[in-house]
Amino acid sequence: MSLVLLCSGQGGQHPGMFGRVGGNARAQPVLNLASELLGAPIEQIAAEDGRFRNAVAQPLVCAAALAHWEGLRDALPPVTAVAGYSAGELAAHAVAGSFDTATCLRLALKRARLMDAATPGDAGLLAVIGLDDVRIARLCAAHGIFLAIVNGPDHVVLGGTRAALTAASAEAATSGARVVPLPVCVPAHTPLLTVAAQGFEDALHSVTLRPPGLRLLAGIDGRVVGDVDRVVATLSAQISQPLQWHVVLQQAVERGGRVFLELGPGAALSRRARELHPQLEARSVEDFQTLEGVLEWVDRACARA
Repeated sequence: MSLVLLCSGQGGQHPGMFGRVGGNARAQPVLNLASELLGAPIEQIAAEDGRFRNAVAQPLVCAAALAHWEGLRDALPPVTAVAGYSAGELAAHAVAGSFDTATCLRLALKRARLMDAATPGDAGLLAVIGLDDVRIARLCAAHGIFLAIVNGPDHVVLGGTRAALTAASAEAATSGARVVPLPVCVPAHTPLLTVAAQGFEDALHSVTLRPPGLRLLAGIDGRVVGDVDRVVATLSAQISQPLQWHVVLQQAVERGGRVFLELGPGAALSRRARELHPQLEARSVEDFQTLEGVLEWVDRACARA
């Protein structure tokens, strides 16, 4: 076994994100559930400007990952591990069997609402590439912002108010960093959302949970989630604690992962996997026009691994 599944977070939504699974009999129930939850056909919602709005984006990215999983799962080889980035960690748990698809989509909507309610006015996330951890720590201290995600040794995401992020962005740029404001309107994975994390813990206690049936790596530390208590602890904590995505990828490799498939939308996770671990075979469903193309690649890649 060498296949690792990655479930995308927000930011990569686009009008054609469900094109590969449209009409697929196994994926259609996921699309129907998401459409019912959001009150309109999911393909229509993905084509609207509001697809980046938090309350829409979180169930949207979960629906995309799960629709592709359902369309592919019966023909995929055994899975070594599964992990999800931010909101995508909910989808990863549904893939691993911690809860069903309907519960996942409802939890995604609840998570988004709690985060929106806890978010201070005009806040968001900023990617900073090219600064070491010492300079990042100084930047956060100087501007009252927070480390949200560590994607690699010189690639982080910071969260805070837009005014503070703008000031930090200017300073980082003068130090030679590349800065990219992200299309996310909440300071996810920072202490600013502690109240949302507490509320989401309560929400998790109110639904039926199971221990993951597949090896699932938590976003906050890369460690395996093996029981229901840790499902609750890690999914709630990641709302207000930094994600250690580089650690997640390293742990997946150490546990035998050689072929990484991102379930979309977007291809940021598979690209980062290749950057950090050039020996890997890593692609996204977004790289292919059809599910058949995805499966042919996975088969070839696993045969080479």
